[in-house]
Amino acid sequence: MATEVGFVITNAPYGVEPWCLTETSLDLNLIAQSESVFALSNGHIGLRGNLDEGEPHGLPGTYLNSLYEDRPLPYAEAGYGFPATGQTVINVTNGKIIRLLVNDEPFDIRYGTVRSHTRRLDMRAGTLTREVVWTSPAGHTVKVTSVRLVSLTQRAVAAISYSVIPVTLPEEGGAEETADSPGGIPLRLVVLSEIVANEEVPVAAADPRAAAVLAEPLVGEEHNATDGRRPRAILVHGTRSSKLRLAAGMAHEIKGPERMALSVESFTDLGRLTVAAEVPQGDELRIVKYLGYGWSSQRSRPALVDQVAGALAAAELTTWDGLLAEQRAFLDAFWEGADVEVEGDAEIQQAVRFGLFHILQAGARAEQRPVPAKGLTGTGYDGHTFWDTETFVLPVLTYTHPSAAADALRWRHMTLDVARSHAAELGLAGAAFAWRTIHGEECSGYWPAATAAFHINADIAAAVVNYLDATEDEEFTREVGLPLLVETARLWRSLGQHDAQGKFRIEGVTGPDEYSAVKDNNLYTNLMAQHNLAAAAELAAKREGEARDLGVTTDEMASWRDAAEDMYLPYDERLKVHQQHDGFTSYARWDFKNTPEDHYPLLLHYPYFQLYRKQVVKQADVVLAMQLRPDAFTPEQKRRNFDYYEALTVRDSSLSPCTQAVMAAEVGHLDLAYDYLAEAAFMDLQDREHNTKDGLHIASLAGAWTALVGGFGGMRVVDGGLCFAPKIPQGIVGLSFRMRFRGRVVRVSVRGQAATYSLLAGDPLEIKHHGRPVTISGEELTLDIPARVPPPPPGQPAGRAPQPRRARVD
Repeated sequence: MATEVGFVITNAPYGVEPWCLTETSLDLNLIAQSESVFALSNGHIGLRGNLDEGEPHGLPGTYLNSLYEDRPLPYAEAGYGFPATGQTVINVTNGKIIRLLVNDEPFDIRYGTVRSHTRRLDMRAGTLTREVVWTSPAGHTVKVTSVRLVSLTQRAVAAISYSVIPVTLPEEGGAEETADSPGGIPLRLVVLSEIVANEEVPVAAADPRAAAVLAEPLVGEEHNATDGRRPRAILVHGTRSSKLRLAAGMAHEIKGPERMALSVESFTDLGRLTVAAEVPQGDELRIVKYLGYGWSSQRSRPALVDQVAGALAAAELTTWDGLLAEQRAFLDAFWEGADVEVEGDAEIQQAVRFGLFHILQAGARAEQRPVPAKGLTGTGYDGHTFWDTETFVLPVLTYTHPSAAADALRWRHMTLDVARSHAAELGLAGAAFAWRTIHGEECSGYWPAATAAFHINADIAAAVVNYLDATEDEEFTREVGLPLLVETARLWRSLGQHDAQGKFRIEGVTGPDEYSAVKDNNLYTNLMAQHNLAAAAELAAKREGEARDLGVTTDEMASWRDAAEDMYLPYDERLKVHQQHDGFTSYARWDFKNTPEDHYPLLLHYPYFQLYRKQVVKQADVVLAMQLRPDAFTPEQKRRNFDYYEALTVRDSSLSPCTQAVMAAEVGHLDLAYDYLAEAAFMDLQDREHNTKDGLHIASLAGAWTALVGGFGGMRVVDGGLCFAPKIPQGIVGLSFRMRFRGRVVRVSVRGQAATYSLLAGDPLEIKHHGRPVTISGEELTLDIPARVPPPPPGQPAGRAPQPRRARVD
């Protein structure tokens, strides 16, 4: 995946509250960052947190999951198998726009006087609320309140409540304004509610052909507008190259003075409702705007129009208050089985809930669509999904909202034919999934960090196994799980080979660390492939008839088992550490001491040729292998490996801190784990990489949960069973988390040197506490946490130590 930049912390513009993010003033220098932070989504529709009036903006954004446009991928020198086209998420028809004129003057926060401006993201209500008191250049003051939601219960629906109230402000000296003063008379308000296609947006693509394609990606096909008690408009567009069709519509409820003038009109790229009214001081003009979206690669224009019309009708039937109630009920049910409570660190408390909220938004109603690296919060990474969805995001969803994890894996299954074709093109059996994609085809033009990163196939298989362990979903096992495990196992069996000593080797691959590419026997890849092969053989044997339908023979299953048992794992006997790949520990170390601080990330300042032949690690690789395959290492090996690679890892990727947090906690470096937890948790709230404007780092947000639950909670699933080894740093007074497992809701609370387990729902369950088997039920079970002497702290590369968290909390 691409790289994020730097570690400098900027002051976050959001207050610290347990369930909300509140911005109390509008800083135009941070507007693009806030648009990402305040984005709303349900996994199908994504609305960036743009201002209602549309301007000023950082990046206008309205997205539909998997609606993309093709773009060319130019090469100075092309090669066989290089993808010719890429895929880029596009800004679709924007239904957020509501403009306001106050006595002919446009409401624009860049003009007049902004007396107050507050935005609040409520993670229990699932709404974004904005309150503004603004005085026009002519001296007329209004209070504008908008509440926005993207429905988690009605997949095709979003809605906005927009209210304007003329207000009277005290004059200087305290006297109230009179009817003769500018603010004392009824105000003529005009509200223009719009749906707009082909907005002008900043184009980041360097290739001018790509920029030309992305500038106006939508071609108008149909538009209509309907007057009446609830005026509405619908626009239909198609993409130029990918040949996808979308429809967007709006409907309204209007409450205001008896005397109002209404009109609705539509054009190719615009639908507009205009409401004009004279509103007395203290009275309200209120509009509820319902939005409906749909897209398809196959359905006709009439079918899409009917889909959107039906979505709008359902929203109107539900009413605004009904949508709010549905949203709250959905989120209440989610938090009941997913909440994490952190005592003693209010910022971490807010951050982990912020992360869980956005992870839910990214996948809740995706319904057999991918979870992109940025969710639906921005265009970063072109809207692609990567391996980090399966490795970092789906584990969180599996234990908090498992149906969303199943949907993401069902999407992978839907792309199996594309993956089989890709494998065949590479001369391999089975399925080779794309490194980065929207529709399933490979979209990376740099094969050493993409095609060669075959570990994505084992990452998908691991996500399947995790989901099956956590849910025992029989239908999913039959329809999705077994085919995915079979096809990925076939890939590994054809990609690797037994050597003369009988070891199974996998050569010429790239692991998670993108500062090492096309290496032999990457440890992470080999361990994950081993897991993939063994799991496929085991499941195929259990479901022999279904496996036979997929062409699996007894000999093939035996070959998978042989490859797994014979897997070669590079190990340096002299240093007593596992090697990231063959020969890694014999490379020269990177000169960290003489690397300037502003030369990170390294790939922006040094050639890959130098990076690939030195001991320097962009992101956790061996350390990630220890987290995901804990059974493959002894406790002493974990400690030695962690210390060795800690001194080489520069964290030029947002994916690294959470993994380092988990393993730091496991080997006993609790304060260091706390530091890395904060780095993952604050990635976007503090814009630590200076690119939150392009969208949120969904995997890093997932990492906050992983660091707390997997790190300080010590949660692992071993042989299908839940295991916990909790321990918390001194900066955290108490930690409590809930998770779903096999129809149960498990609650774990840690305070001091004791852990308390209970079941909030479901039958009794056997778990392990620091290796000790116990059974938990509705009654609380409190157990002591074994005392542990912390090992000597490891070192980091010069200048790359994480910011200390405990000192700040203390």
